[in-house]
Formats: sequence, C-alpha cells, structure tokens
Amino acid sequence: MASVYKPDQARVPPALPFPIPPFKIALCQLSVTADKERNIAHARKAIEEAAAKGAELVLLPEIWNSPYSNDSFPVYAEEIDAGGDASPSTAMLSEVARTLQITIVGGSIPERCGDRLYNTCCVFGKDGKLKAKHRKIHLFDIDIPGKITFQESKTLTAGENPTIVDTDVGRIGIGICYDIRFQELATVYASRGAHLLCYPGAFNMTTGPLHWELLQRARAADNQLYVATCSPARDTGSGYTAWGHSTLVGPFGEVLATTDHEEAVVISEIDYSQMELRRANLPLEKQRRGDLYQLVDVQRLNSQSTK
Repeated sequence: MASVYKPDQARVPPALPFPIPPFKIALCQLSVTADKERNIAHARKAIEEAAAKGAELVLLPEIWNSPYSNDSFPVYAEEIDAGGDASPSTAMLSEVARTLQITIVGGSIPERCGDRLYNTCCVFGKDGKLKAKHRKIHLFDIDIPGKITFQESKTLTAGENPTIVDTDVGRIGIGICYDIRFQELATVYASRGAHLLCYPGAFNMTTGPLHWELLQRARAADNQLYVATCSPARDTGSGYTAWGHSTLVGPFGEVLATTDHEEAVVISEIDYSQMELRRANLPLEKQRRGDLYQLVDVQRLNSQSTK
C-alpha cells in the first residue's frame, strides 16, 4: 500500500520566512544579591551596556532580582499584571526597552498571582509593551544524594502553556531552565515556526558541567534553530550556586559564543540565513516520518476547537 504521508504536513504551520538581517544578541550574566533595588539597577546598567554595543535583543538570567531559594521567592515576588510599584522589575524592563528601542527577554522573576507563585519570564518589545509572559512549565524538583536537592514545587506553581512570541528580531520560543530538558516543548516551538529559543536558566554545580551545554546543543541541532541561554554569575557564598556559562548555539549545534562563571555581557550575532542553509544541507523537516509519529500540540488543538 502506498504511503499517504505528506512531508509538508509533518509540521503545522510551516516556519515563517526569515525577513530580518543579522543582528546582535546580548546575554547578561549577572551577579545576584539579597538587595532587590541593587539587582534591578545592576540589570539596567548591563542592558544599557549591551545596547551601547549594538545589541538589538537582550536576554537576562533566571531569577535575577532575588536569591534563588524557596524562602526568597515569596518575599521578592511581584504582581506583574498590576505593574507599576507592584512590579518594579518589569517596570524597569519596560522603560529601558522603550528608551533604548530594543527587545528584552527579561530572564525570570518570582511572580505573585492571587495565592500562587510562579517563576515567570516577561518579553518586552521595542515599544516597551509586554509582548508575552511565560510561566515555567517544568518545575525543578531534583534529589541527587550527596550532591543537590531542591524542590521548586514547595513554593511555586507550574505554568500551563508554551509561550511563543513574534518580535522585531524574529519568532521566539520561551523556556525557563528545567524546561530545556523536555525536548517536546522545543519541538512544539519549532513546529510553530520559532527562529530562536531563549532559556534563562540557573543550572547547578552538579548538572551544569554535565548537561548545560549538551542540552542547548541538542535542542538547537534537533530543531535546526538558534538557542540562547543566560545564567546568573556564580556566587559560591550563596545558598544555591549557579554554573554560569551563558551561551549562544547555532542551528547546526555549534557554540557561537559563551562565557565562564563570572559576570559578563556576551555579545554575538544571529543570522537566520544560517537556518535556511542548514535546513537545505540536512532537510530533516522533509524527512520527518509523519506517517509514523507526530507531536500533538494540545494548546493549538484546543484553540482551534473553540473557534
């Protein structure tokens, strides 16, 4: 029996064209302290430095306005939807995005919504408007005896939705740290035509050396797109020690830019024509066996059923 498989239907919708020229991205690997006002001012300074170096897109780390601990999340949490004084961190991001005319993927901060707390990433456009808000879907609950134990679910609630957003620098899929371990999320983003995946993250000293770069390169190579990550700088005196190593990976799984564990503003270039080239060299999308396996995008199916 002849196969009825149609390669062009293996992923729906098809990827968007690549309409924009190469641009600079900045990964701001920041030191984080217990002083929230200092953290906000420090992040602003790093964003301004990145913009002065020509960055059109700036990525911040996971939980950059607060110590990374279950005790701190409720104390430092902000009501993002209320804005203004209720969310000074996002108010700063909005203002600086508008002033500098850049796109900001604002790392993540603890968010309070009613009686729940989330680990949330906000994306701001060049006009300073909030374009998307991603709540960490996969919570970091880990127990490696003698190495590291952490349970985000003690205080945080998991997000319910994938987040993909169209910006002046392309279509971006958002994940936060532990989200990068789940390739299905990245595949959903790729199927929706993402050009770039951004993962603010704070991998630790146990899994960081083993998996941080490995996972970034895997997500990029699997989906033939760019992957950018941004970590806090390492502070060995804190309760949670981040691995650092903020990185940009290209669509062939190649590391384009990275840093060590100290504070840094990493500037690199994204050229979406490289995605076209790699997909022509290695046509995975056309070779995908949609007659044997397909990813079910539940969010899209639900949205279609309500129309």
